[in-house]
Amino acid sequence: MQRRTRLVLAPLAASTLLGIALTACAPGATTNDSAADIEASTELTTDEITLTLMSTPESGGATEATIAAFEAEHPNIAIEYSQTNYDDYNQSVNLNLSGDQSPDIVLLNAVANTVKNKLVLPLDDYAGLYGWDDFFPANQLNQWRVADDGSTLGDGGALVAAPAGFSLVGVYYNKALAAQLGITAPTSLAELEASLEKASSAGALPVQLGNAEGHAAFIVQLLGQGEAGADDANAWAFGHEGETFDTAANRTAAETLAAWQKAGYLGDATTANGTDLQGAVDNFIAGKGLFLVDGIWDAGKIGDGLGESAGFLPFPGANVTGIGTSVAYAISAQSEHPNEAAAFLDFLRSSEASEQQFAQGFMPNDPTVAVAEEGTLQGDIVASWAKVAEADGLVAFNNNATATMNDTLKAGTQELIAGQLSVDDFLASIQNDWAKAHAG
Repeated sequence: MQRRTRLVLAPLAASTLLGIALTACAPGATTNDSAADIEASTELTTDEITLTLMSTPESGGATEATIAAFEAEHPNIAIEYSQTNYDDYNQSVNLNLSGDQSPDIVLLNAVANTVKNKLVLPLDDYAGLYGWDDFFPANQLNQWRVADDGSTLGDGGALVAAPAGFSLVGVYYNKALAAQLGITAPTSLAELEASLEKASSAGALPVQLGNAEGHAAFIVQLLGQGEAGADDANAWAFGHEGETFDTAANRTAAETLAAWQKAGYLGDATTANGTDLQGAVDNFIAGKGLFLVDGIWDAGKIGDGLGESAGFLPFPGANVTGIGTSVAYAISAQSEHPNEAAAFLDFLRSSEASEQQFAQGFMPNDPTVAVAEEGTLQGDIVASWAKVAEADGLVAFNNNATATMNDTLKAGTQELIAGQLSVDDFLASIQNDWAKAHAG
């Protein structure tokens, strides 16, 4: 499943994944204790030093501009930037961290073996020194708190990375089509379902869906967490002991997806399951669909295509929630300059860095720089992010709960929509996958 992290001004790009999916790691990987032996401090060296930073092109524009701004404030600290395409990066990052020439700072995606093999430095001391816990809402940092064995995320684990901009999944809607149908933006699930029925009765497609890559899982997750709340949803997504996907909220969510399909709200099942996300975006831009559940990574394309008719809102539910994660950077356990590397991580929440994050298509660390005209698509996204952040409603992607969960959700939602899988079996398949990775 693609989970891109771009907003209004950025081109389409590959996804930035969180999660505890396993990544390649050199057998018997070892680290020296360079970083661990240095006391955490905000006092930086006055010597001329060079830090190395590895990333991917998806976040490259914002990162390179941030490096330049950081170097201007710290002229004795140079940062050498290198990037590798997303797939190659994920396959090599742990090998690079465990090698003789480990970079100082790395983009962190999957975390399990990285943390288990102690390849990155715990950042809790720096979080305390710099006040990150007070600056970021709890569940924005909790997505980067990881147990020592790499098995679970969330409150209680060590903080291993610092955010560098955020993504968000919510609901796009066609304002022009809504006006034609006499529909206003829904603020509750009841209003949403009334809008779906009204659109269907008028001969319009209520929900544009491209589920070839499993994006119906977004609908299931948003329905479930909207009823259960972000804390309960994150506990499962983070792999906490004793959690189950077979809850009343998730059962209702799966039943709702199946019911929407039977009612014709998702269009033809074969078409929905055979269309990928970008195909669905193209269809939505062409006026086929009142709503589209998608992330802000497609806002640039949708905004260009629909213009003033493009709108965005948090998925309506009893609880205000959104699905999302951040681009995030970690410090190598072998870094000889962890304090200086931590200063760069702290700089990621500065106004200079946040302006670059926003310009490159992310919701910025400092929300005060996310200024957009009310009533525009970008304005809707900024307002939606503020609502989710205020409610502490950000939830990690369900499909990142295990290394194989993405495939399990894709197959499950496709079969559920096609009427080939019962809700009971769907819930069981998801929980069975989760239990293989997390059951004690």
